[in-house]
Amino acid sequence: MKAQKGFTLIELMIVVAIVGILAAVAIPSYQNYTKKAAYSEVLAAMAPIKTAIGVCISQATALTECDTAGEVGVTLPAALSTGALASITITTTTAAIVAVPRDFKGIVAAETCTLSPAAMPTAGNPVVWNFSGPCVDNGYVKAAPAATPAT
Repeated sequence: MKAQKGFTLIELMIVVAIVGILAAVAIPSYQNYTKKAAYSEVLAAMAPIKTAIGVCISQATALTECDTAGEVGVTLPAALSTGALASITITTTTAAIVAVPRDFKGIVAAETCTLSPAAMPTAGNPVVWNFSGPCVDNGYVKAAPAATPAT
């Protein structure tokens, strides 16, 4: 008697079902990962401006002394026709950095990100920054942890 070789129809159906389940989980995760990776371009463009404002704030007496690109000594990125970043602005009176992405790799222009200095630092304490806006809601960045009261 000759032994059979190969797979049965049921075995093949089980393999197809397993691959389908894995694909159903993996594809949305991959899409989220792709969006986060693309949004990192927006966050990276904010970094030098954050540093410049932080240096200015550490030497100033009020946030209003550091609320324009000229006051902090930076050139804001120009609008490019490609990439994830559409524009970056500095909000007057609060020195908040507002980044607007463009529709790019799943990101939409409405998913703005605001990075705000919490307040003027006190002696020996650095500037504390907080992210807010759709970038936090969509998981591109983490919000600052809630402050715990000193005991």
